[in-house]
Amino acid sequence: LITTPGLINLDFADVKSVMSEAGSALMGIGSARGDDRAVAAAEMAISSPLLEASIDGARGVLLSISGGSDLGLFEINEAAQLVSEAAHPEANIIFGAVIDDGLGDEVRVTVIAAGFDGGEPAKRRQPHAAQAAGGTRYDETSVRDGMREQVLGTLPKPTEGGSLPPAHDPMADTQTVTVIPPQPAPLPADELDIPDFLK
Repeated sequence: LITTPGLINLDFADVKSVMSEAGSALMGIGSARGDDRAVAAAEMAISSPLLEASIDGARGVLLSISGGSDLGLFEINEAAQLVSEAAHPEANIIFGAVIDDGLGDEVRVTVIAAGFDGGEPAKRRQPHAAQAAGGTRYDETSVRDGMREQVLGTLPKPTEGGSLPPAHDPMADTQTVTVIPPQPAPLPADELDIPDFLK
């Protein structure tokens, strides 16, 4: 972040002002191509699935945006706006922009957030597995009833007398086996190696 010269430079003083006496910090990185690439990359950086916590409420944010020569200040402003909405309303947000033609049409956004209330970042609420996978959300009672029918369908049906058929006893087929532990063979006294310090 601080060693690469850019259109808007970040230096060590910026890092120090955000991180100094701020407690725990989070770092997120996102990259995107195509339409709304800066906003998409910023969204990936602040809501990465690898982060267990959220940057919500951060009082200090360092934001670096890297892109090709076609990266405009309007795109940088959109990404910075998204990050500022996620941070504390009075957060100190310092952003930098780097023009790197090696990236082509890709935009990379790096976010470092610190200064959370209570010293720790807020834990992110994990979505349900079906929602995270983009799947259909099922009603719990319908799933429970369907499972009950599936499980109860495998049980034996009662006979006409009202009793269940006799169950198979798995212990009836087993044979009793007595295991005798092996006895060590006695060694003659002259074959034992006794260490010199014990003699």
